[in-house]
Amino acid sequence: MDHSQVIIRPVVSEKSYVLASVGKYVFRVHPDAHKTQIKQAVEALFDVKVRGVHTMSVKSKPKRRGYTSGRSRSWKKAIVQVGEGQSIPIFSALEGLEGDDE
Repeated sequence: MDHSQVIIRPVVSEKSYVLASVGKYVFRVHPDAHKTQIKQAVEALFDVKVRGVHTMSVKSKPKRRGYTSGRSRSWKKAIVQVGEGQSIPIFSALEGLEGDDE
């Protein structure tokens, strides 16, 4: 599996930005990817040293729209911790906006 297929996209949420401030970044990853593949992909794509990877499967939730009911998709998420003093530039673009609540 290619590195660009392992990492699908970053997860953008309030919790992910709190984690980014302490050097942990959250990504949506391929469901069949394991921790070693995720570590290698992040190191290759973002040129950082990965200290640890935690993965989890996000289960689908029941959804309803009128009479139609169904379920959302289940997906896999990875929390990647990078080395001291390193950061991933995708998340640093919005970190400066955290204090601008005017």
